[in-house]
Amino acid sequence: MPKHTRLLPSTPEGLTEAAQLLAAGELVAFPTETVYGLGGDARSDIACARIFAAKGRPQFNPLIVHVPDLAAAREFAQIDEEAERLAAAFWPGPLTLVLPLRTDAGLSPLVTADLGTVAVRVPAHPLAQDLLRVFGGPLAAPSANPSGKVSPTRAAHVMAGLAGRIAAVVDGGDCAVGVESTILGLAGAPVLLRPGGLPAEALEACLGAPLATGGDAAKPSAPGQLASHYAPGAALRLAVTAPEEGEVWLGFGPGCAGAALTLSEAGDLVEAAANLFHLLREADALAGPGGHIAVAPVPERGLGRAINDRLRRAAAPRP
Repeated sequence: MPKHTRLLPSTPEGLTEAAQLLAAGELVAFPTETVYGLGGDARSDIACARIFAAKGRPQFNPLIVHVPDLAAAREFAQIDEEAERLAAAFWPGPLTLVLPLRTDAGLSPLVTADLGTVAVRVPAHPLAQDLLRVFGGPLAAPSANPSGKVSPTRAAHVMAGLAGRIAAVVDGGDCAVGVESTILGLAGAPVLLRPGGLPAEALEACLGAPLATGGDAAKPSAPGQLASHYAPGAALRLAVTAPEEGEVWLGFGPGCAGAALTLSEAGDLVEAAANLFHLLREADALAGPGGHIAVAPVPERGLGRAINDRLRRAAAPRP
């Protein structure tokens, strides 16, 4: 039976209603600095099962647990000196740490996909912080969109994809970062599992060493590792400097005169990351059914690594 999905204001009353729905095992989407998350009580099997059902997400794909601070993270994960140093430098912020799971964590096994690790993040968005504190517990929160589709950076994006499947959306305006969090595995030697809103170079500077990269699309240890993900309806062609007839050209930088849309005319990677998912949606609408999108080259540095990661997954063959 379809739900009536409420659009809640970013007021104390709206957050109180959101927290009450979450306490009842319902799902509420809320803004973070990266993208909108689809929140459910991370301790509740029913709430976590509803997340997978609402998104159409495979249950072997772990969820990120959102908490308000490092003290709360210690309740669910084993935090060593390296994790402490990274948390001090980058939390709150767009960094997720995959850490050994505490045996007494009390999280639903659906959150961890029955792995011995848990992905934890402390979001910086003030509304996310307020909601976590009003709710008073950990929230499992993948991106608030149907699995494999373009991630949402506005409340309207969430409603377009999940209205009728979830209880409510807290409207907090546009997300500032625009791509999901960077995921760093710390169950052994540090490994970059997903590039994201915190550039890998900043992590390497903090750790004092280059990062290894890893991840298995067939057996994900963290979200965002599936080969095909973040996909619009139209087919994507990447690193295009001269689009073909009929393609919607998504430009980047000053050398893209004639592009239908541009991630950043100035070639600013921060602006491009913030615009990425919204403009993929706009390009998809312009392309129409069976259409094609051509994307200009984006440099593979800083936030460009996260942008290119999302674009490659969006362009991958669909399952």
